[in-house]
Amino acid sequence: MTEGNGVREVDAAGASEISARGESAEETRAEREVQKEEEEEEKKENGDSRVAIPESPPESPEFVHPEGGWGWVVMLASMWCNGSVFGIQNAFGLMFLHLLREFGSETDQDLRFRTAWVGSLSMGMIFFCSPIVSIFTDMLGCRVTAVGGAAVGLIGLLASSFVKSLGVMYFTYGIVFACGCSFAYQPSLVILGHYFKKRLGLVNGIVTAGSSIFTVTLPFVLSGLLDNLGLYNTMRVLCILMFVLILAGFTYKPLLPVPPSDSQTSRSRFSKIFNMNIWKSKGYRIWAFGIPAALYGYFVPYVHLMNHVEERFGPETNKEVLLMCIGITSGVGRLIFGRVADYVNGVKKVYLQVTSFFVIGLMSMMIPLCNIFGGLIAVCLLMGLFDGCFICIMAPIAFELVGAQDVSQAIGFLLGLMSVPMIVGPPIAGILRDKQGSYDLAFYLAGVPPIIGGALLCLIPWVEAKCRKEKKAVALSKEQDAHERMLKDEKSEKNAQHKNGESVL
Repeated sequence: MTEGNGVREVDAAGASEISARGESAEETRAEREVQKEEEEEEKKENGDSRVAIPESPPESPEFVHPEGGWGWVVMLASMWCNGSVFGIQNAFGLMFLHLLREFGSETDQDLRFRTAWVGSLSMGMIFFCSPIVSIFTDMLGCRVTAVGGAAVGLIGLLASSFVKSLGVMYFTYGIVFACGCSFAYQPSLVILGHYFKKRLGLVNGIVTAGSSIFTVTLPFVLSGLLDNLGLYNTMRVLCILMFVLILAGFTYKPLLPVPPSDSQTSRSRFSKIFNMNIWKSKGYRIWAFGIPAALYGYFVPYVHLMNHVEERFGPETNKEVLLMCIGITSGVGRLIFGRVADYVNGVKKVYLQVTSFFVIGLMSMMIPLCNIFGGLIAVCLLMGLFDGCFICIMAPIAFELVGAQDVSQAIGFLLGLMSVPMIVGPPIAGILRDKQGSYDLAFYLAGVPPIIGGALLCLIPWVEAKCRKEKKAVALSKEQDAHERMLKDEKSEKNAQHKNGESVL
């Protein structure tokens, strides 16, 4: 009896111990589940470090510019484009006299005014259409835009050779031909950035020197053609230049990778057509408004210098020598300063344009002070040299300010803004001459805008450096916040694991 009771007591004690262990195990499981739920809630509230700091996608390899190869062929094609477009435009003065004879008399002042508008409209449309051309370049590419533009220019010039009315000439030569030249010209600047980066300044100098070469040599050819073949047959001969320009456009093979974009949204389509990224750059905004401000007096000497020489030194003076001096030294300046720009880092290239504006402004003020023809030649030599400096580094500066992907519209909007002072500045100088009886005051005032515009451009390197510092500070603060958040999350995880260990014990 006693032994049986003892066995029962032992069995009861073991059962109670086993039941106690089962209850403790169940309590431990329940505590673990509660702990897991608390950890998940903390992660949702505070943010898991692995979710808060997403891994950056693997970077695509950086695009390497060929710096040569097929790029040299593209450079020659772009050089032909600059030469043929601006060579024909700058030679309009020779065709001007033949247009007067064709539509009336050379002594008819009203006819001279209306005929002069053909050339002015043509030159103005090349720059005025540039913003539209930049949009087409982004949408269709450099090759399609350039070839299509050259074809339209060929049609406009060929149609002008059959026109018998000045009003129709406004449309065929002043609008159709000029718009075609604009669509062919701008892609020739953009495509160079696909092939060159280290040599971009030199290549732009060579390309823009093409217009100087054609400007100096084409008038001699046109003089013989106009005398022997007449006005209309000369225009048909010039169509050969535009046909070669079509062939040159086929060499514009794009190389830059196209950034991925969501083409389904209307916002992305709008941003592709109207690229607003260029206006986010403070340096570009200063540049885009500083250069047009300087150009209100920039073109005054080029338009009125010949008339000033006739009034000051007489009509027998060989004034064409001055144009030749400007053309030759402008070509030399584009080659020299284009190469110099390759050794100037970043946006500091703007200082070359600042120097050119200061020199051209001072030379404009020096023109009325030259009482001997030799002094005027020296002034024109310096003006041409720094004119080449200003022109050849426009594209490299645009690449530095906005980057290769946005450079098309950056150049386009700049050229479009430049069209306003090109059209407005010279007529204002003409009005001053009519009121004062001489060009002295007009040339003095023409030197002021380039100096003011140059001083405004000096702010660009300082503004760009300040923006870079702000971006670095923002990036550093974001990195520090992410690091602190990660440490906090790691600490919370360790605390959770510690609590979990205590509950298991």
